[in-house]
Amino acid sequence: MPDLSSALHLAASEVTLAVGALVLLMVGAFIGDKSARLVSILSVLLLIVAAVISIVGPWGVAFNGAYVADPLAIYAKSLIYLSAAVAVVLGDGWMKRTRIAKFEYPVLIVLASVGMGMMASSGDLISMYVGIELHSLALYVLAAFHRNDVKASEAGLKYFVLGALSSGLLLYGSSLIYGFAGSMRFEDIAAFAADNPGPGLVFGLVFLICGLAFKVSAAPFHMWTPDVYEGAPTPVVALFATAPKVAAMVLIARALEHGFGDAHAQWSQVLIAISLISFVVGAFGGLAQKDIQRLLAYSSIANIGYALLGIAAGTAEGLQAMLMFMTLYVIDQLGFFAILLSLSKSGRPIRRIADLAGLKKDRPLTAVALTILSLSVLGMPPFSGFWGKYYVFGAAADAGLWPVAAAGLVASVVAAFYYLRILKLMWFDAPVDDIATDAAPVEAKWIGWACAAFAFPLVIVGLTWLEPLTKVASAGFGNG
Repeated sequence: MPDLSSALHLAASEVTLAVGALVLLMVGAFIGDKSARLVSILSVLLLIVAAVISIVGPWGVAFNGAYVADPLAIYAKSLIYLSAAVAVVLGDGWMKRTRIAKFEYPVLIVLASVGMGMMASSGDLISMYVGIELHSLALYVLAAFHRNDVKASEAGLKYFVLGALSSGLLLYGSSLIYGFAGSMRFEDIAAFAADNPGPGLVFGLVFLICGLAFKVSAAPFHMWTPDVYEGAPTPVVALFATAPKVAAMVLIARALEHGFGDAHAQWSQVLIAISLISFVVGAFGGLAQKDIQRLLAYSSIANIGYALLGIAAGTAEGLQAMLMFMTLYVIDQLGFFAILLSLSKSGRPIRRIADLAGLKKDRPLTAVALTILSLSVLGMPPFSGFWGKYYVFGAAADAGLWPVAAAGLVASVVAAFYYLRILKLMWFDAPVDDIATDAAPVEAKWIGWACAAFAFPLVIVGLTWLEPLTKVASAGFGNG
């Protein structure tokens, strides 16, 4: 067992974020809300530094197996921290425009990032639960951050209550697993499960999967997602749709592959069922939506179903496909929400899908960017979203799950309707009124355009380095 200094060295990125968050909290407490811009800038720098530390840091296992620093964790944390940094940038501009600038916003994102980093590096049930709760508590507050908005308060309350329910499922499953296996460590659980397979352990595993499925908003544990996406502030939803999902997907892969690798036949059936239900709910639920953020909520449900197929495959190729999919998905989502933050009329954000009508006249470049991102999310070749689905469906088919992959393709076709409706409104319909859109915020506009440029054509070049990186991360899974 390594000494404390070696363990802290392995967990340097989380230690840096935790200490930095405390320092930023003190800065905000002494200077007040006028320090919001300064704290936001320092938070972005802190998150970038943490990403660099995780990349250049050593591999290994610390805290008696509770913390794992392997290529998978390093890749995931880099993506998580950089996504969180973008959310801070988007939120800083949004708070200034809505005149609710608070220094707590970036601090909460940094604290949530500590928890998400722990989730990606969890080696046992205790560190898994601590990471989940640490990031969840910060997200509950962020969901209701706009306290004068009734919908935001409702979103925060719903997220908190349903999050408590999922934590109960998670704890119950963990207690059953510990009771039967006699250990919290994933490695010890795997050794016990290999020699003593039984219904009790599988029963606990099902509860564990149900609790984790809530965190990624997979159906049928998605009930919080549409309301929270609609009610929470847009930059907060941009965070919800990206970094926490990456952390939870990596945690699911780590818990199942490390803790129950020999029980793949059992847990893959549960994941396949969740994936199929997510396909149906996400594809058909989005058809009736009129609010853009609710539409994106149902889109995220379907997309998580696609990503879970990679884990269900139970192969290194499937894990790589999940990482590829989540990376490309995160870029698309950040771009989509950045575009939404750049669109407003008379100081009011554009939230209804119908309000996008005639966007090509006022904002042709923004309409082009939104078109690229829409085509990417629906999986149209050769945009980035297509390549994510290509890898996931390919890995699923190679693992013998081709009927499920076929169902995913059908769901993609159904979901294409609501993105094509957006394109039709922007390019072929007349504006609903004569009010011109406001000038776009610089940070939101450029982030949206940059993500759209990556979705196409830069993704063609990006795949040449993204594929080998994800291959290294998946091949080094567990080699801490």
